[in-house]
Amino acid sequence: MDKSAKIYVAGHRGLVGSAIWNNLISKGYTNLVGRTHAELDLLDAVAVRRFFDEELPEYVVLAAAHVGGIMANNTYRADFIYENLQIQQNVIGESFRHNVKKLLFLGSTCIYPREAPQPMSEDTLLTSPLEYTNEPYAIAKIAGLKLCESFNIQYGTNYIAVMPTNLYGPRDNFHLENSHVLPAMIRKIHLGKQLFDGNWDAVRADLNLRPVEGLDGSASQDDIIRILAKYGITREAVTLWGTGTPVREFLWSEEMADASVFVLENIDFKDTYAPDSKFIRNCHINIGTGKEISIRDVAYLIVDTIGYAGELRFDATKPDGTMRKLTDVSKLHRLGWHHKIEIDEGVKRLYEWYLLGDK
Repeated sequence: MDKSAKIYVAGHRGLVGSAIWNNLISKGYTNLVGRTHAELDLLDAVAVRRFFDEELPEYVVLAAAHVGGIMANNTYRADFIYENLQIQQNVIGESFRHNVKKLLFLGSTCIYPREAPQPMSEDTLLTSPLEYTNEPYAIAKIAGLKLCESFNIQYGTNYIAVMPTNLYGPRDNFHLENSHVLPAMIRKIHLGKQLFDGNWDAVRADLNLRPVEGLDGSASQDDIIRILAKYGITREAVTLWGTGTPVREFLWSEEMADASVFVLENIDFKDTYAPDSKFIRNCHINIGTGKEISIRDVAYLIVDTIGYAGELRFDATKPDGTMRKLTDVSKLHRLGWHHKIEIDEGVKRLYEWYLLGDK
């Protein structure tokens, strides 16, 4: 790739998109294009076509998506499937119409069946039912990777789909209503520590930066106690969803960005399947660590990192989601990329970033 090639990063302000943007800059790419949601609504097909007509990007990274944790996925099912299908249809379709040289599509390992053999290889896709709580989102991402694969097979395009495991890192979403599991636990345990210690200045500062259901730090103590209790945060204890027994794999978002740029620079569609394949399918690439930790263990890792002295509880009446989700990253390793940051270092880094308030 030429360092002056025009690269459009869709979702360049998000967790992964911003990390990819920064990674590209660090590698000397000088012609990056990004648009905020206010500047370009990717659900608007006319606006997306106009953007491609005007900018004519040579490369596209599709990191924009409607995302959230288990509660958001299960509650806003229509939004998750509709908006993601629309975004993908518009961006991938215009990339094809405008002869984009290469497109990188970011999905998620939730595409794999709930009871998939562990670790999950790319070939387990569509072999049995999905996890119910995030089925709409998973179906949208499966459609996106199949859209890339089908364009490649029929038209000879070079669209690569990568499926990252659970990501965490700078610019993560810590809003209690719809965040992913690791940042949600960090914020809950952080707030639990401040309540336990009686540090109301820290509680109010946190809510001023990230209000909960519209309530900020100017609210009364009673209102703050009430809203935090709704999310399992009290003076005595922090309560997390589920039993804590599911195991998850976590990848630092800046490493996901490094893997993505590695794929963008070095991997073509022909490299993603065996040349003697009878059927060309499952050409996507898992991106992860190949290592796992239980939700309970990562929660206590956060407790130790933050220094929380209160009680940690698990609410078994709430859903656990998929019990195990470990990616088989052997294809990624064969292609030449390996992770470096382990979970204990990553949790420490993320909490330090959280305390800075995105400064």
